Amino acid sequence: MAKIRVLIVDDSVVIRRMLSDCLAADPDLEVVGTAADGHIGLAKITQLAPDVVTLDMEMPVMGGIETLKAIRQTHPRLPVIMFSTLTERGAAATLDALSLGANDYVTKPANVGSVSVALQRIKDELVPKIKALCRRPVVPAPRLPVRMLPSAVAAGGTRIDLVAIGVSTGGPNALVAMLPELAANFPVPVVIVQHMPPLFTRLLAERISAISGRPAREGETGAELLPGDIWIAPGGFHMEVERAAQGARLLLHEGPPECSCRPAVDVLFRSVARVFGKRALGVVLTGMGQDGLVGSQHLREAGGQILAQDEASSVVWGMPGAVSQAGLADKVLPLSEIAHEINCRVQAGAPRHRAFSPLALATP
Repeated sequence: MAKIRVLIVDDSVVIRRMLSDCLAADPDLEVVGTAADGHIGLAKITQLAPDVVTLDMEMPVMGGIETLKAIRQTHPRLPVIMFSTLTERGAAATLDALSLGANDYVTKPANVGSVSVALQRIKDELVPKIKALCRRPVVPAPRLPVRMLPSAVAAGGTRIDLVAIGVSTGGPNALVAMLPELAANFPVPVVIVQHMPPLFTRLLAERISAISGRPAREGETGAELLPGDIWIAPGGFHMEVERAAQGARLLLHEGPPECSCRPAVDVLFRSVARVFGKRALGVVLTGMGQDGLVGSQHLREAGGQILAQDEASSVVWGMPGAVSQAGLADKVLPLSEIAHEINCRVQAGAPRHRAFSPLALATP
């Protein structure tokens, strides 16, 4: 199989060398060229025909956003991974880039202590993303075997009291497209794990709130789950739901990463299965890896329902593909149909009360 051809566009000589050394060490990758600014990068895309481009956010002459716009005009399907700083400005610019067609991003290592640690972090984050976006197999981390279950059929009138969503690569755009399509006065809370670092998740919540017109915030320990609210797990923290005197609330913690992620979808989904049982709807959207697979098994065994995004509409069909292939999804749908399906399933149990009864959670 031919190697994946990578073009590196970055104004820093040090970063270009670090990325080149890191990627060249992988037998499946080949760095075919580098460029110090966007103008040179655009010319080299035409000359070298790379399979994927890594693109620095801040460059002289022609910055990352301007370069990305130009790439999308001439090469709409060329995978582009942004290389951004872990700052508020960098996070905001990265979200802008994703909305303009960037496929994914990697944050520059900061305060990691040594060059070797920085190189390892780049390798761990960037190489799997390149392979996933170029549809090359990525060896998954060892997982406990998932017991195969027959596909569930949603029972007519089954009440749903919570929607839990897990998403990764391609997620910000998927969430911004889907969440505004939920019904007005959506009658249940929505809890979300999107694989993102700190700062990024807060800014994503603010964007979702502005676009959807409904409250969207980073999760906080003790926050009460109220109808229509949208809660996003903050970067660096697992988010769970737990019983409370008047219903359910959020719990954040810094437990060990699962599937190399914190927050992890599996952690959220397991807690949702414990607390809401058959009255939960899990949704697994585009993303790399298998996070959400074991959590979906817990939801199904508790009687909950599961939707998965289809391969054609996913940026990477890792997470929803794993759930689908394990036979855990009630339906596999394109992104454009998922909000409608959520609305139908949530409304199937109407009329409903506006507050949770703690005695009703996870009961037959």
